[in-house]
Amino acid sequence: MPGDTGLWADVELLVMTGLRPLLPGVRVVDELPDKLETRVPLVQVLVVGGADDRITDATTVDVASFAATRAAAWDLAERTRRAMHSLAATHNPGQKAVIDDVTTQERPTVVPYGNPAVRRAVATYTVSARVRAAT
Repeated sequence: MPGDTGLWADVELLVMTGLRPLLPGVRVVDELPDKLETRVPLVQVLVVGGADDRITDATTVDVASFAATRAAAWDLAERTRRAMHSLAATHNPGQKAVIDDVTTQERPTVVPYGNPAVRRAVATYTVSARVRAAT
C-alpha cells in the first residue's frame, strides 16, 4: 500500500506530463522561467496542499495560465481546464501512477501578475492520484 511504503505519486509531474500533449504550443512547467513575457503562452502547475487516505493522495493543485493579453489568458485557462478534466482515469506508466479524478475547486480567475506584458489566470483543482500496485 502506498501509505505503508512511503511511495506517493509526484502529482506535479503527473499533471505536467498529462497536460503537455493536450496543450500543443504551450510550455507546461512547475517553475517560471526568466523573462516570462518572452515565453508565453505558458502554464504553471504547483501543488499547494491536500490530504490522503493512505492510498489516494487528494492533492490541491494551482494551475496558472500566462499569456500576453487578458483574452489569451482566459482562452488558455479554459483550454487548460478542459485538459485537466480529461486527465481523470488516466495512467502514467513512467511513474506507475494513476489519476483517478480531477475536480475544480476554484474556476479560472484573472489574478494580476505585476508585469504589464503578462496576464495570468489561476484555477485550483483537486487531483486524486495513487501509485499503481505492481502486477
